[in-house]
Amino acid sequence: MTTEEKLKHFEEAAVERAKTKSSAAIAEHQAALEKLEAEHKAEKDRQAALQIKTESESLNRAMNIALSKEQLQIRRRISQKNEELKEKLFIEIKSLLEEYMATTAYPQLLEKQIREILKIADGEPVTIYIDPNDQALLMNLNAVSNTAISLSEYPFMGGTRAVLEKRHMLIDNSFQTRLEEAREAFTFNGGISHE
Repeated sequence: MTTEEKLKHFEEAAVERAKTKSSAAIAEHQAALEKLEAEHKAEKDRQAALQIKTESESLNRAMNIALSKEQLQIRRRISQKNEELKEKLFIEIKSLLEEYMATTAYPQLLEKQIREILKIADGEPVTIYIDPNDQALLMNLNAVSNTAISLSEYPFMGGTRAVLEKRHMLIDNSFQTRLEEAREAFTFNGGISHE
């Protein structure tokens, strides 16, 4: 083989070897870049997922706070409306009581209450009071019950009150007390229920 052929052969071998090394280095570098890209992509995906989770939790908290505030406002409005309706109802009841007191049934109720008080007193001294507005009924109630009935100094919307001093007992059949008890015990149970 001539020198020139040897040189050409050497050159071809050197170029081939350089190409092989270069291809291997490129492949190695390509693999390193792909690995780096995969790691970077995984990190970015993890960060994005964490950010989405954080934002979702923040939005849920904000939504729950807003929902709680709205529920509180609704409860307040319902409570206020209940109080308004309750007030209207008891004004109407008071009006109906006043109408009832103008009927013949009212003196009969007073007589019945007085008989019950006398039965409870069982012969003991008792002071029975009627409302000052019922003064017109006083003489008839005294006669019917055969007992001295007194006019109260303070109005109590009708009905009777009595004091048994020996027992330190107050019998309160006044409409005012009954109305207050009814108002205190009254609740709205209708409407939409949540189960």
